[in-house]
Amino acid sequence: MPNIAVFHPQIVHFIVVLGFIGVGLRLLSLVTSIAWIKPAATLALLATAVAAVLGARSGDEAHQASERMPGARTIVQDHEALGERTRNLFLLVAGFEILALGMRKKEKIRRLALVGSAAAGVVAAFFLFEAAEHGGELVYSYAGGVGTRSGNPEDVKRLLVAGLYNSSRAAREAGDTASAARLTEELARQLPEDVGVSLLAARSLLIDRHDPAGAMAALDRIAIPPDNPRMVLQAGILRSDVYVAMGQPDSARAVLQRTGQLFPDNPRAQEIISEATAKLP
Repeated sequence: MPNIAVFHPQIVHFIVVLGFIGVGLRLLSLVTSIAWIKPAATLALLATAVAAVLGARSGDEAHQASERMPGARTIVQDHEALGERTRNLFLLVAGFEILALGMRKKEKIRRLALVGSAAAGVVAAFFLFEAAEHGGELVYSYAGGVGTRSGNPEDVKRLLVAGLYNSSRAAREAGDTASAARLTEELARQLPEDVGVSLLAARSLLIDRHDPAGAMAALDRIAIPPDNPRMVLQAGILRSDVYVAMGQPDSARAVLQRTGQLFPDNPRAQEIISEATAKLP
């Protein structure tokens, strides 16, 4: 059978939506006589059981790459166990639903089967929530599958870039400017042609290394695209900050004035430049 690991995120979203809707409709069907609710609940719950089987299988096929990441093994195993329990419970729910379909002429047995489906469905919904919660933690707190699911080296590089960028910000906010500078330098090595990253590296020289001369030299080497107003504005603000750090506030003011002249009809840019000018010594 084909490997369906790559489809795990899509499949689990179907399970979550169909599972909670199906259980809710089944509970509602026990207390209301609205005709369409009963078959809708059956259809949703049977579809959930099928999706749960595929979800567990795709998760088993996808877990190895995530489990190998340092520190992620426990959360991967917990998520896997919860997913398998959810699958088993929804298969039990599906069994009750099929029994109810087969007992349409025996109202008492059919009713008991639907009650059993509802009861098992509530338990299944609880484990579905737990499995989804652990899956979210795995993805967003441990980067499980992020950048690695496709196996594309470019995606892995994007994961590295995101880690370097966010780690540098966290280090800077914690006051660890040495680590922030080191991480930003590595980010610049990973994306040497990215103008935005080059600006980040120049700013890091200023605020992390406290090297305004180095920051100015780095700025001079960056070819700012003239058709990118955001980067032109960023470069102008950064250059003015460097001049301030070098003890040249008049040069900083002149840079801001020239930058402002490039955006005569941009209120937001004028506001940013005005704020930066007001902060000058």
